[in-house]
Amino acid sequence: MMSSTIQPAELGFFSALAASPSLSAAGREMGVSTAAVSKHLAQMERRLGVVLINRTTRRMSLTPEGELLLEHARRILREIDALDELIAQSKTSPKGLLRVNATLGFGRMHIAPVISDFVRQYPGVDVQLQLSVHPPPITDDAYDVCVRFGEPPDGRVIARRIAPNRRLLCAAPAYLDRHGRPRVPRDLMEHHCIGIRQGDEAYGLWRLTTGRGSKAHTESIKITGNLTTNDGEIAVLWALQGHGIVMRAEWDVNRHLAQGLLEPVLPHYQTPAADIYAVYPQRHQFSTRVQAFAGFLAEALAASGALAGVGASAGNAGRKRPARVS
Repeated sequence: MMSSTIQPAELGFFSALAASPSLSAAGREMGVSTAAVSKHLAQMERRLGVVLINRTTRRMSLTPEGELLLEHARRILREIDALDELIAQSKTSPKGLLRVNATLGFGRMHIAPVISDFVRQYPGVDVQLQLSVHPPPITDDAYDVCVRFGEPPDGRVIARRIAPNRRLLCAAPAYLDRHGRPRVPRDLMEHHCIGIRQGDEAYGLWRLTTGRGSKAHTESIKITGNLTTNDGEIAVLWALQGHGIVMRAEWDVNRHLAQGLLEPVLPHYQTPAADIYAVYPQRHQFSTRVQAFAGFLAEALAASGALAGVGASAGNAGRKRPARVS
């Protein structure tokens, strides 16, 4: 069955035809025969069920339906040209609105400074940064890019790994001097542990793993303590003040470990992965703004060193004091 809809290629054909004084002149302009132009026009009219051009031996003129088609064809062709130009420009200089979401602590400390540098390099991009305790739902259309910890288990979005990241257990040396240094995960149940309520993670349950692959063994420890918050910076502050042990991402404690203000706890155990991802809908996979920002963010975090060298820092910090239990 023949389609009665306008085909995209016919817009250009009809616009060129209407600009010519005759079918033969249109044929010369298009580089085809007069018979080919006449046949193509007849096929369009037959399919649409209307006459588009009145043909006489001397001249041709548009019918009312032809005038309507020409008006819209030229508008659509102008919009296509403008779109092509915008896309060509955006390949070298991204432009437009970019809506970014990130968690409170990480967004404030790391994402905001990167955005400051990003808009200096790409002044044509307008960035809106929204910080939230919980990452927005995967289906939320309010953001173009969400910076989050851990790869979301959802095929409806694209998750681009931006930087490696680990969660670390640590505490102030003064606290460990008073209460002892845990040797195995179950020792944590005898300590003051600072709780953080964030995201969908099970609150008050710390998972620690030894070994790898088939030899991996994970213990789930139910922690207790008299301090709880939904703000990671506050939790780290309490740990610095000697209130207990905290589990926090390396970006938030690395500098304190390097300075000896915090000491790693159970450093030979692994905690759940918390790599950093830029998450965005599939429709943005070719967005120049989104891709430019994701790449810029990855380079900025790698260059800053904020997420590197934690293992060495933690190891050095851990060797400053001998492990002992008081």
